[in-house]
Amino acid sequence: MSPPPSSVPASAEADFGRHAPSAHVARLIASTRACGPGWAASRRAFALRKLALRLVGPRPLDVETFGVRMRLVAAESSCEKRLLYTPQYVDPAERAILAERLPEAAIFVDVGANVGAFSLFVAARRPRGLIVAVEPQREVCARLAFHARINGCAIRICECALSDRDGSAALFVDPRDKARASIRMLGGDGAQDRRQVATTTLLALCRQERLDRIDALKVDAGGADDLILDGFFETAPAALRPRLLVVDATAPTSAALAMRLAGLGYRPLSSSRAKHVFLRPEE
Repeated sequence: MSPPPSSVPASAEADFGRHAPSAHVARLIASTRACGPGWAASRRAFALRKLALRLVGPRPLDVETFGVRMRLVAAESSCEKRLLYTPQYVDPAERAILAERLPEAAIFVDVGANVGAFSLFVAARRPRGLIVAVEPQREVCARLAFHARINGCAIRICECALSDRDGSAALFVDPRDKARASIRMLGGDGAQDRRQVATTTLLALCRQERLDRIDALKVDAGGADDLILDGFFETAPAALRPRLLVVDATAPTSAALAMRLAGLGYRPLSSSRAKHVFLRPEE
């Protein structure tokens, strides 16, 4: 079983707005966010982002992204860097699909939730929904809990890693980029921090949270997606198969997963360099 939800940081520790960007940095953030989708515009955005990173350094900044409040530390995480400076390039097709297709009382499970970009996005648009966010890094869970609190979002946060069994596993984290974490060794030549984390299965998580269906499931587990999904699709009842499935397109097993999903009746709905979206037709 996964541990209980993370505790929320005390309000005295950090009220939103304490780390508001200066007027100059705010203008720089606005400039990067105003850049469009074309090649030239994205090059300009990335150049401005690089300048902003040098100016801000490791300081946290309080901003609104996707209509929700977030405290982001861009120097520590590629995920937070994109959310802070260039959110227009962060999974736009996937967010549009969720906003359009999820029912009002949606059940959304976010595996590899990080600081909550997807969980907060769904919670803000489906306030009657149930959001379960899974994140193995304790300090990141605390940040996600803080984001949920300052936005008034009722997100269930489970501090664990999903795998093919209950127990524990080594979690590998890139010390230069906390967004890169996996229970599988990370690629690249850099040093990797290693810590033990609790593990559980997706089916056990569903039972723990008493889920009778999943309207949308997002899985971004640093290449361990097959450990999570293979056993789930083999053992979970058909009623728990998610209507929408958003998976990491860069995972080594993404092609094999696509074939398995096709055999279960899923069809591809959207594909980008970052993520694939699959839809299970109504039965």
